[in-house]
Amino acid sequence: MKAFVVAKYGKDGARASQVPEPTVGDRDVLVKVSAASINPLDKMVRNGEFKQLLKYKRPFVLGHDVSGVVTRVGSAVRGFKVGDEVYARPRDLRIGGFAEFIAIDQDDVSPKPASLTFDEAAAVPLVALAAWQILVDRAHVKPGQKVLIHAGAGGLGSTVIQLAKHLGATVATTASTDTEKLVRSLGADIVVDYTKEDFSNVLSGYDLVLDSLGGANLEKSLTVLKPGGLAIGVVGPPDAGFAEQLGAPSFMGLVMNTLSRKVRKQAKALGVRYQFFFMQADGSQLRKLSALYDSGKLRPVVDRTFPFDQTPEAMAYVEQGRTKAGKVVVSMVPDGD
Repeated sequence: MKAFVVAKYGKDGARASQVPEPTVGDRDVLVKVSAASINPLDKMVRNGEFKQLLKYKRPFVLGHDVSGVVTRVGSAVRGFKVGDEVYARPRDLRIGGFAEFIAIDQDDVSPKPASLTFDEAAAVPLVALAAWQILVDRAHVKPGQKVLIHAGAGGLGSTVIQLAKHLGATVATTASTDTEKLVRSLGADIVVDYTKEDFSNVLSGYDLVLDSLGGANLEKSLTVLKPGGLAIGVVGPPDAGFAEQLGAPSFMGLVMNTLSRKVRKQAKALGVRYQFFFMQADGSQLRKLSALYDSGKLRPVVDRTFPFDQTPEAMAYVEQGRTKAGKVVVSMVPDGD
């Protein structure tokens, strides 16, 4: 089958290749891929940024999001059958959405939201799971709380805005002049145009900040939190919890804590908290999210769709910052479903 594989780490590391179809284990479903989507995590894994923690055996197929149709099921699989339309964020070390077929553990798979096309569904799993795990599992967001979401027009931000609003939060976001209308339509109550204003000068008293930019933006984010508030970073710096989540040796936790020492110290001085977040595959959570998409509570935002053969171009498009809003999809059927 055709796939885009990483044979060596680096910017030019993902190349088209012919590889064997995946082996289907007892707990696996084999999915004929209809569409996949591009995530910043694809670039990070391709470049080897997590190679000390995620030990992929090269060559491996890239791609963290997938939608498609089940073509085979393992002997121990329950709840899925050939012909089912599904979507998934396969677990780490078993990714591979940029291919014609992928074998996925049944626990990572969910029926596709019936209201979404395959292209739309492929844009959902990673960002929707991240939104759920940040807002529900990690921050326990309650009605009336104040949440600041940076880069609200992005793939993650646009999803978190909608879910935070569904949970009853007051939602602020940073966005450009061109995307203000979009983020308001997704549910943002307060929009700070980062091309005109510094959010840290106009916002205060927030329960939660989601930072997807890092650096100085993260440090300023700490200052808009109320005492005891939580800043969650998705681009780093990592902390010991990340190493523990991936089952890394204990010394790696110490390394991660060293990397995040500065920001954690700043947070403590302000009476607030900082945590790094890295999402986990979870098919049962995707089922809950499917219901929210089918009920209209959530909707995907797709910037552009590329044909599968142009997967490297799609990745470059994202890396060059050309995405105006939402996710970029690669489709096996160039004109959609």
